[in-house]
This record gives sequence, C-alpha cells and structure tokens, in this order.
Amino acid sequence: MKLLKPTWVNHNGEGRLAAPPGSRCRGAGRAGKPIFSVDIHPDGTKFATGGQGQDSGKVVIWNMAPVLKEEDEKNENIPKMLCQMDNHLACVNCVRWSNNGVYLASGGDDKLIMVWKRAAYIGPSTVFGSSSKLTNVEQWRCVSILRSHSGDVMDVAWSPHDAWLASCSVDNTVVIWNAVKFPEILATLKGHSGLVKGLTWDPVGKYIASQADDRSLKVWRTMDWQLETSITKPFDECGGTTHVLRLSWSPDGHYLVSAHAMNNSGPTAQIIERDGWKTNMDFVGHRKAVTVVKFNPKIFKKKQKNGSSTKSSCPYCCCAVGSKDRSLSVWLTCLKRPLVVIHELFDKSIMDISWTLNGLGILVCSMDGSVAFLDFSQDELGDPLSEEEKSNIHQSTYGKSLAIMTEAQLSTTIIENPEMLKYQQRQQQQQVEQKNASIREASGTATAAPKVASMVNGESLEDIRKNLLKKQVETRTADGRRRITPLCIAQLDTGVNATSASTAPPASSSSVLTTPSKIEPMKAFDSRFTERSKATSGTAVVTNTNQIVVDRLKDQNLIKDNKPKDILESSSDSEEKIPAAKPLSAPKRKLELEGETVEKKKKGRPRKDSRLVPVTLTVQAPATLASEKDAACISAPALALKLPSPIPQKSFTLQVSSDPSMYLEVENEMTTVGGSKLSRLKCNREGKEWETVLTSRILTAAGSCEIVSVACEKRTLSVFSACGRRLLPPIILNTPISTLHCTGSYIMALTTAATLSVWDVHKQTVIIRDESLQTIFSGSDATVSQILLTQHGIPVMSMSDGKAYCFNPSLSTWNLVSDKQDSLAQCADFRNSLPSQEAMLCSGPLAVIQGRTSNSGRQAARLFSMPHLVQQETTLAYLENQIAAALMLQSSHEYRHWLLIYARYLVNEGFEYRLRELCKDLLGPVHYSAGSQWESTVMGLRKRELLKELLPVIGQNLRFQRLFTEYQEQLDILRDK
Repeated sequence: MKLLKPTWVNHNGEGRLAAPPGSRCRGAGRAGKPIFSVDIHPDGTKFATGGQGQDSGKVVIWNMAPVLKEEDEKNENIPKMLCQMDNHLACVNCVRWSNNGVYLASGGDDKLIMVWKRAAYIGPSTVFGSSSKLTNVEQWRCVSILRSHSGDVMDVAWSPHDAWLASCSVDNTVVIWNAVKFPEILATLKGHSGLVKGLTWDPVGKYIASQADDRSLKVWRTMDWQLETSITKPFDECGGTTHVLRLSWSPDGHYLVSAHAMNNSGPTAQIIERDGWKTNMDFVGHRKAVTVVKFNPKIFKKKQKNGSSTKSSCPYCCCAVGSKDRSLSVWLTCLKRPLVVIHELFDKSIMDISWTLNGLGILVCSMDGSVAFLDFSQDELGDPLSEEEKSNIHQSTYGKSLAIMTEAQLSTTIIENPEMLKYQQRQQQQQVEQKNASIREASGTATAAPKVASMVNGESLEDIRKNLLKKQVETRTADGRRRITPLCIAQLDTGVNATSASTAPPASSSSVLTTPSKIEPMKAFDSRFTERSKATSGTAVVTNTNQIVVDRLKDQNLIKDNKPKDILESSSDSEEKIPAAKPLSAPKRKLELEGETVEKKKKGRPRKDSRLVPVTLTVQAPATLASEKDAACISAPALALKLPSPIPQKSFTLQVSSDPSMYLEVENEMTTVGGSKLSRLKCNREGKEWETVLTSRILTAAGSCEIVSVACEKRTLSVFSACGRRLLPPIILNTPISTLHCTGSYIMALTTAATLSVWDVHKQTVIIRDESLQTIFSGSDATVSQILLTQHGIPVMSMSDGKAYCFNPSLSTWNLVSDKQDSLAQCADFRNSLPSQEAMLCSGPLAVIQGRTSNSGRQAARLFSMPHLVQQETTLAYLENQIAAALMLQSSHEYRHWLLIYARYLVNEGFEYRLRELCKDLLGPVHYSAGSQWESTVMGLRKRELLKELLPVIGQNLRFQRLFTEYQEQLDILRDK
C-alpha cells in the first residue's frame, strides 16, 4: 500500500500552484479552506472536490494522472486543475458524479443542487476573479439548478441506473428528483425529525437509506417511496453531532453501514444486514465519532496462490471508514480486524471518501483542506469478481435488477418503412447508452440466463411464496413481545401517520408527499402497512423478515381462526370497543407500533393531510333512525345503518396540513360577559392566526389549504375561507354529523344516518346529495376502514374486506374500483410491460387505495402453472380494470400510467385487434364531421398526444409496423392541417 498527500489539491485560491511541483508529503498538511467532499470520475481520469472558496462555495475538477504518477505530477505540461466553478453562493457540502460520468451534481449551504455537464471545447478560459494566469482546461457548465430544500443541502446521490438523483438537507427532508427530466420532483421523503446528513442507494436502486441527527437511519422503498424501516437502537447513546453522516451500501446489497453509531459508549460504524435489517455487527476501534463510510465498488474473492486448489472462496466486500479522530480504517468483511488503520492522517476530521472504479485506489478529504490518496495492490485486497459474477449475486439477492432492458428485436424481419427504421435505430442507440450507463450497477442481470429451478420471471420462488404469505405483519413491542398486525383493515390514524415519531406538533409525517404531476396534486397519505412493517422512528423496532415468514408458516391455521378477532382488536374504533353512542375513530387509538399514543390529536379529529378517516358502522333497529325519510326507503325487516357521532369536548386541536403548516384549535363553552356560552375556532397557518366565534358547541372540524369547515350541535355546518371569512350561512344537515372532511374546495359530510354529501364551496354547487351507504353494505358485514376524498371531490370508501368503492355523481352509482381479494390482481403478470424508469413513479388515489397489493401476488400464476392463455386473459382484464378505475377516480396521471402499460402489454403479447381499437379511439376522426361523438381530451389529457406516446411502443414490435405506419401517417396529416 502507498500513501501520498498531493498538497496542490486545495481550495486556497491561487496558492494551490505555489507548492513545488513534486510536493507529496506523508502526514498532516497545512490547514486551508475546508474540503467537504471528494468524488472520483467513473472513468478514473479526474476527480471533483467541493468545499469552501474565497467568499463562495467552490467546486474544482482535478486531473487524476498527477496523483497516480509522480512523473506526471512533475511534468508542467500536464495540467493539475481542469476546471473551477464558483457558482454556489455558499459552502459546497457534496459533489457526486453520475454513474455514466456525464453529469456532476453539487449541493451546498445555498440550499441549491447544481447539475454540471461538460461543454464543447471552446478554448481555455481564465478562472473568474483570478488575477493570475489560472485557466480552466475543461469547460463545465451548470445545466440545471434544483430548488426545493429550505435549508443547507448536505448530501446528494445518483441512483444506480441514473434515473433518480436524491438530495438531503437540514430541512429534515430527502428529495427524489427525476434525473431524466430535471427539475421534476418525484417524491419528498418526510419522516426524519432532525437534520438529514447522508444518503446511499442500494446497488440496484430498490432502496435508498438516509441518516440524520435525530439518531435514526431510515430505509425507503423506491417502489412507492414509503418507509421500509427505521433503525434507532445503535444510535441511542450518540451524543453530539458530526458535520456529515455519510453512510454506504455494500456492492452485493447485503450490508448497509452507518456513520456515528455507539456500542458500549464507544464510537462505531453500525453494520445493518439487509436480511431483516438486523444490527448485530459493527466496525469498532475509532476513538471519536465516525463521519463517513464508503464501500469499495468491487466485490472480491481470495487471491488464488499458484498451485493452490481452485476451490472458490466466499466473496467479500471492502469498506473504508473515516472519523472525527482524523484516522482512516479499511476493512474486509471476511476479516475480524481492519486491513489497515492510518492514524492522524489529517489535522481535522475526515469528511468524505471515494474509491476508484477498479477498487484499488482511494481518495480521502478533510476539513483541514487537504486530500490523501491510498494505493492498494491486488494482493492486499483480493481478486475482483467479474461483472457477470456480481450480476448473479444481485440476482440472488434482489431477483431481477430494476434496470429493465428492452428485449432483442426480431432480427430477420424486413423493415418496410423508414420511420420504423428510425425508431428501431433510436431504440438500439438507447440500449447501447443504457448499457454503458449501467456497467457500474451490473444491470446485465436482464440478459443473464435465470436459473430455472429457483427463479421465476426474475423473482425467486422463495420471494414469491413470502409475498403470498404476507397477510399480516409482526412487530415487537419495547418489552420484546410479539404483536401481529393484520393487514385486512388498513389501519389509519386520525392525526399522525403511523411512521411518525414526533407526538408534539407539527407532527412530521414519514409518509411521502409525492408530486408526480401538475395535473394531479394528490396529497392523500397512505398509512397502511405494506410488505414489511414500518418501524416508528425514535423507537428500536427492527423487523426480522425471515422470522416473520417462519412464524407465519407455523401459525397459519391459528391465524385463519383468529383473523376476525385480530381485526377487531387492531382497530380501537371497532364495534366491540366503542358502542354506537361514542365518537368516531377513538381518542386513544394506538398507532400500529408499540402502542405509541397520539398527543395533541384528541377524540377522533380527522386530519386533512391523511385524507383517510377510519369509520365503523354499527347496525341498529329501524326504530332508532333519526331520519323518517330513510326509514321509509328501507323495508321493515331490514336493519338501518347508523354511525356514531362525535362527543362534544371542552377543547381540541388538529393539524390540517403539514405543507403549508396549518392547525385548527377549538375551544367550547367559553363564558362571555352576559353569561351566554360561545365556542371559539382558531386557525394558525404558517404563523399567521385568525379566529372566530360560534354560538353552539363545535363537534368536529376539518380543513384544507383553501377552506375550513366545522360541524356544530343543532346539525349546523359552517364554512370559512382559509383566512377566516365566512363563505356561507350555516348549512342545516338532515341528521347529526358523524365525519367531516375537506379537500381543496370540496367538503364531505357523513351523517349518523350513514348518508353522504359532497359540496363544492367555491362554485356553491352540490356534487352528491344525501347518498346512502346502504348500497355498498347490503349483503356484507364489512366496515369502512378508510374514507378518501380526492382532489376532484370524488368520495372513496375502502372496506375491511379489501374492496373499495367510489361514488360517480354523473352516473349516480357506486362503483367497485379495487378489490384486494380479486384473483385478477393475484394472477395478472405484466412485469415485462413496466417502463424501467417510470415503473415505480405512479401515485394518486388509485395507488393510495390499492397500496402494494397489486404487486404482491403477481407471480402466483407461475406457481400454480396457469396456462399462458388464461394468464393473458387475467392480465388484460386486470389492466382494463385499472384504466377504468383511474378514469372513474378522475386521476389523469394514473390513467396515462396504466394506459401505457396496457398498450405495452398488447404490443408484447401481439394483440393487434385491441391495439387497433385503442389507437382508433385516441386518433378520432381525421376529417371533421358535425355528428361526431368523439371527445378530443380525456381528463385534460389530449388523446392524440397520448397516441404519439404510444407509437414508439408499437414501433418496438416489427409485427405491428403496418399499424405503426398507418397511424403515424394519419398524425402527420393532422399536423399538416
């Protein structure tokens, strides 16, 4: 191993060239302006540093050759600095190259992320503001500035397939950017209650992990951007903070290693196993907090000595750990002790580490403003595995890599049309680019032949069986007891999301506020548990997946017997627990984990942000009906539905929205001078307050960013603007209120007589008038587990039996939009039709209702040897159901998403008849006719624009080239008109 410190790599302005040409020294260097980040370019020819400049943030791109070779360093004709960028207004905390090496992302204290790309060569330019002959050898220009964070950006990270860029900040959030379409934001991950200071993706982009000052490490799924687990135990003892918390995922995907953990009051780097997120191992030995961990990109095996047996050794990984104690340790996962420890490498804390792509070199930077380079030999580290071997490890860990390649085209078909040829060539070009971009993440899994015995369609049979068994989730309480949480009822909180730690307002939600499109600003949270249990942040709950599966297998019969009982116990507002007279949705409702109770959210106040209100319907005799009209409708022997009404409280508070931050406070029975009693409603929106008084006691309240609504005794409903102005005289309800809900300008009232009304306050129109829930309850003993009011004022009822219904005002019908027990959902298999980058990015009301269930049983058909024809029919039926449901819910974003998947499936499976019908509907009449019933748009989407999106998909299959040509020509005719 060689160690050197090139002193010319620094941020001290022009002083960088004053050092003698061969200035390499062993030991600490003179303190200069801090360098907070370093990253080596994937091709190994250059590296970037980020940190403090003269009076701004500084990003510098350096030549790697003078670091690697002493003769190049001494050769004055070989430039050392390639480019300096001073665009950041404040200190730069992180620099990261994209995996394909085309872009460089930098994040700084100016709250910005800048994305840089090399410009065409236009000759050397002088560094701005420099008085000497400092020139930029390469030209790098800022191609995107990403603005979203409200505080310093601490870390940025590209996903393995370069489809996403993640950034984290002291504003406690992680933002996921669409790297294919900057500056589009795909998701904002909210859940940390402290400054987020580190990010890492797993090797295939299935998870992203973040670490924060709140003493937690959170793992998020990229499938739905929801929390997978929150790990807190290793960080409980941590005192003080570090400038960064750079955590790292091993290249085989098996281990995630954190910064700044403690074990028996000693600093450690905690090793978290992907299998069950266990925390049984750590790297120990540093005297002060660990600031940065970085895995070598290569997976190694023991070097075979000459003449030794060729028995393959177990693969292992290599990891470098840097600390505040100014020392660096390098570990191999096959050894119990570090391979090497270098003490007092710098004068100040280590800030960042970067490995060369060949896995033999490592650059380290420090707050003292210097960098060090370590050079290892193959003998010291071992033999790196080939990309194919690495792929096989990924395949066994994850199933198929998420970077899905387009399958090879029919090579013998003659292409009849030049347009078709263009599409084919463009596609091949994209494949080449994609292949280059994914060398580093070994996405060759798509082309590797799957092992037939244990792999089905890229997913292991074991995984499939696990998915099929996921009927419930086991969690462990603080005292170690097991607790089974059934998934049949989606347990929804009335105030704080299940994964939120903060009980005091503002309750930070761990759910993801996705902003997928401008058309659908859907803000509903889904706080249902998905595949694994979500651990509550601030608690040491880590779920062992293997254990769950084993326990489930053991207890399966028991579970079947106990399910109804479990369901009742899991929801504290069930009929057993709360008699009809008590208020809806329970004051002491326990959150899914550890019985954490919600403070500040009193007696079942629904929160606008969650949009999802748990409701239990109890059945009583017709005699107890409040409304004579309803009694008349229902035949004498039938039972009438009755919902509980909220019990009046002295006071209560609820959060209406977290972004913008908005709270409502209600105080009943305030005595006035004359002895009469009034009720006060107070609203706080981002620090601005307004208040008003009402003459009767307020039972329940709800609000959105546009309106606030309260229901009082005497069956009155009052509506106010977001600034407190009364918009309507009080509305008189037929029967007392049970639940109130607001979304945008829509108000939904559910009464004790189980009738539903929705009004649009701005237009002052009724959308739904006193619609009975009897229709969706007849012949079923299910209860309502969620209520969702979409951005378009459409109410959706999710039932405990897994069905979900929405009411369509124009048809005056209840429609079944989702059924979790539906065999179509279990057997449909359209994985090959998912677009690689958009596959996981769709969110909206349908996604909220269905959660992950639409993916869980996809492979069931394979297990039970379903004939391919039947599989095709079930998949087509399922996809058509999804399109129809998105249309019914007026969710344009999801409609487009499912339409494209459907079209891709028709193309892949060769269904020309249906494909032609779809194209015909989207194209419409080419020549105008007065009697045409064709609508040119659907939910604001132009049909012909959708057709333009479909054509490249159709162009992928040479069997459809005539269909492609026909519709391409029709669109050309329309364009020329």
